Amino acid sequence: MSGEASAPPATSPRAPRPGIQKSSGAVTKKGDRGAKEKPATVLPPVGEEEPKNPEEYQCTGILEVDFAELCTRWGYTDFPKVVTRPRPQPTFAPSASTSEKPTVDDQRLSGSCSLNSLESKYVFFRPTIQVELEPEDKSVKEIYIRGWKVEERILGIFSKCLPSLSQLQAINLWKVGLTDKTLTTFIALLPLCSSTLRKVSLEGNPLPEQSYHKLMAADSTIAHLSLRNNNIDDHGAQLLGQALSTLHSCNRTLVSLNLGFNHIGDEGAGYIADGLRLNRSLLWLSLAHNRIQDKGALKLAEVLRPFELTHIEVVERRRLLLEKGSQERSRSPSTSRHGDSKTERDKNQLMGVSSFALVEKDKTQTVKTPKGLGKKKEKSGEVVKKEEKSGPGQSPTQGTPKKEDSAKAGKGKVTIPEQKLSKGKGAKTGSKEKRSILMESEHSGQSLDYNRPSKHQLVGEATEMVNPLLEPVEHRDGKVFMPGNKVLLHLNLLRNRITEVGLEAFLTVVQYQAQFAKSKSASKGPVGLLWLSLAKNCFSPQCPAYAMIQELMLPRDPISKCRHKEEEPVASST
Repeated sequence: MSGEASAPPATSPRAPRPGIQKSSGAVTKKGDRGAKEKPATVLPPVGEEEPKNPEEYQCTGILEVDFAELCTRWGYTDFPKVVTRPRPQPTFAPSASTSEKPTVDDQRLSGSCSLNSLESKYVFFRPTIQVELEPEDKSVKEIYIRGWKVEERILGIFSKCLPSLSQLQAINLWKVGLTDKTLTTFIALLPLCSSTLRKVSLEGNPLPEQSYHKLMAADSTIAHLSLRNNNIDDHGAQLLGQALSTLHSCNRTLVSLNLGFNHIGDEGAGYIADGLRLNRSLLWLSLAHNRIQDKGALKLAEVLRPFELTHIEVVERRRLLLEKGSQERSRSPSTSRHGDSKTERDKNQLMGVSSFALVEKDKTQTVKTPKGLGKKKEKSGEVVKKEEKSGPGQSPTQGTPKKEDSAKAGKGKVTIPEQKLSKGKGAKTGSKEKRSILMESEHSGQSLDYNRPSKHQLVGEATEMVNPLLEPVEHRDGKVFMPGNKVLLHLNLLRNRITEVGLEAFLTVVQYQAQFAKSKSASKGPVGLLWLSLAKNCFSPQCPAYAMIQELMLPRDPISKCRHKEEEPVASST
């Protein structure tokens, strides 16, 4: 009887289950069917052999093939699939003839509780790697990973297969359980990727040490960074503000930074404002849905209009002026003789430093067409005049800094284009292209958002400019005032806790920048904010200050300008 009781499992149709195949030796005696099914149980030994040499695999540039092969070699038997990112379907209203069929299918599905029907119904929740492809050659353009934990080994696989994606532009990781350790690993693989990778989005990944600032290091090539929903508080904002700029360092590649839906308060907003003092690359900043009140709003508004330099900044400015002045005297002694008068010497140090940077740059960079040094000496006065016309908010030349502490300035892409063209130097057109890209995105309603940045936005080249501390300044009552940050074009403070006190500070900023934009000195440089959102704060929408801000910002907004131009022909035709 015992033999008869043990026989049915061997002949049962349920025997092909993996657990029974592995534990029962009777399956091998079934014949051909058992022999054919046995190799399926040999997957673990294959995984043991291959992980020893995963480096031998040469990636093909096809992410679906490379990721699957590398996962197999690393011993994974179940791993996420690479799928094309689904597009939102247009709204469809079924007709009477087609509405009956889904009803029949739904009834049949509800009546069937098979495993296959459940799996097909909830396939949406399976971990996947969604990709967006280029329409021409079907190469991977963006990667989206959402809702499943990305471990250290998966990042190791990515470090093997992502560098072969020559057209990769963006990586989006949403709620993938990052830690400070895995973030460090992720940052290490970014330089291995294609130079076209300029956008990184890490949303819904709170970190205990809040080490997001490592993404904004001096050698980072990220141009667009989104850190929404990461529980970033004032300490994290301090680290990010220091990454934007300090007295001796500055990020020169980051164009847009999204810090919405975090826990940044007044203190954190002050740290971000400190980072904007000497940063000349960031164009787009969102602090929406945070906890910023009037104190933080006053700090942010302060750096957008002429502000007083601190004692440490004044000392550093003097050191930079002396350093540049000594270099100028050593290379052009005839010019230094004119500095006998103290007032003339101060003026030459203030206005002539940037003109000498042009001479120095033409000598050190072979890409540009150098002009005769004697000709530059003769026309140094003309360069100074051109710089005076460029206004206090910018410098028309872009000398390569000699030391790291003199490289605090941002790219300044927005500040240079026309002057470079007027001097016959077409090598650095990145600034003009960058501003045109921004305008195009504003006209198209994208507003440098993180949803779908254009390819040109992601491939903008970094451009160097003179240290902001060497910008023309104003002396008043024994104090030194800088013209303020006019490079920032987009500021979003939606849904914070700002009252009419902070609103008045931003009204002063908008009034100053609007007046500056009308002056002749602003015709060839940045003019300040083009878009400012203060809605849903702690003041009435009918507040006079708020209404005045909207009235002043309306003609500056590129989107409203575009709409107005589109409406003009329609009005004329009617």
